[in-house]
Amino acid sequence: MKKIIKHSQALFFAFCVVLLLAGCGAGQQSASSGSSAVQNEVSGQDSSKKVETVELTISAAASLTDALKEIQTLYESSHKGIQLNFNFGGSGALEKQIEQGAPSDLFLSASKKNMKSLVDQHLIESNKQKTWLTNELVAVIPADGTTSITSVKDVMQKEVKKVAIGIPESVPAGKYAQEALTNVKLWDVLQDKLVQAKDVRQVLQYVETGNADVGFVYKTDALTSQKAKIAFEVDSKTYSTVEYPIGIIKASKHIQEAESFYEYLQSQESLNIMAKYGFTIPK
Repeated sequence: MKKIIKHSQALFFAFCVVLLLAGCGAGQQSASSGSSAVQNEVSGQDSSKKVETVELTISAAASLTDALKEIQTLYESSHKGIQLNFNFGGSGALEKQIEQGAPSDLFLSASKKNMKSLVDQHLIESNKQKTWLTNELVAVIPADGTTSITSVKDVMQKEVKKVAIGIPESVPAGKYAQEALTNVKLWDVLQDKLVQAKDVRQVLQYVETGNADVGFVYKTDALTSQKAKIAFEVDSKTYSTVEYPIGIIKASKHIQEAESFYEYLQSQESLNIMAKYGFTIPK
C-alpha cells in the first residue's frame, strides 16, 4: 500500500514539474515577443504602419510635357512615397490659378514675367526660384505639306490661310510670336489669318491636324512631332530670350519634398534629360 502511495506522489510531483517548465517556456516566449515588438517600434519597423504617399502638384508649362513625364518615371522609382501630379498649361493661366489659391507645390514657367508676378505677390520667395532652361521659337508646317515656307515673310502667301499662335496674354510662346511678328511689321497684316490656342501644344495640334497651315511653337515641341516639321527658325533678334524659371510655392504643404524635387530638377541627371528634348541649359 505504501509503495502505491509513494508511486502516486512521485507521479504527481513529476506532473507539477512538467507544468512549471511549460509555464516558464511560455513566459520566456511571451517576453521574447514583447521585446521584439518594442525593438520594432523603436526602430520604426512596425509592419502595421504603411509609408504614406506624398503627392506633389507641379504647375508646368505645356512645352515641358514630354521631358517631365520621363523625369517623373525616374524620380518616383528612386523616391518611394512620392507621387508627382503635373498640371500642364499655358504659363499665364497657371499663374492665375496659383494666384487664386489652386493647390500647387512648384511652378515651372515658360516666362520670367509670370514667375516675377508671383514673386512680387510674395507667393514665391525670391530665393526659392531661378532660371532653369532656355528655348527657341520656330515655325512648323504639316509634315506632308507642299507649301514652300522658309522665312517669316512666307506666311503672307495666299496658300497660307491660317496661322496658329498661343494666346499672347496667357501663352508665352504666343507672346514671343507676337513680338517677333510685330518687329518684322507683320502682326497687324496677319490678323485675319491668326488662330489662337490655349497653349503651345494646341498650336502644334492645329498644324498636325491641318487646321492651321503654319504654327509658332518652341523648337522642343516641334521635335516631339511626327506630323509636323520645322519650316524655319524665327530670328532670335526679333523676340526676347525664352527662359524657363522654376520656383517653390510658398503655401506648399509639403515644403521639404518640394525642395527635394526642386533640387533634383537642377541635377545633372535631370538636365541631361531636358537637353535630350532640345532644351538649352543656361551657362
